[in-house]
Amino acid sequence: MNAVSKANSIVAVRLKKVIKDKGIKQAVIAEKAEMTAQELSDMLNGRRIIKVIDIQKLLEVLGEFNVDANYLFGIEEVGKK
Repeated sequence: MNAVSKANSIVAVRLKKVIKDKGIKQAVIAEKAEMTAQELSDMLNGRRIIKVIDIQKLLEVLGEFNVDANYLFGIEEVGKK
């Protein structure tokens, strides 16, 4: 595991799970978060570090899908209902 993958690990794993479980397209998340699909893919696959500004944008988008920061950071087992 490279340093970027390690730094992104919990957020990337949880974000991938949300995308899969809720059937959301990565491109939709990326567009709403004002990033390219490639940038999001790179973050999820450890090729680009997830910055604080990225997390803020992602959380705004994920709020639309009833996912909160606690879930994304692994503080709670499940997102908001």
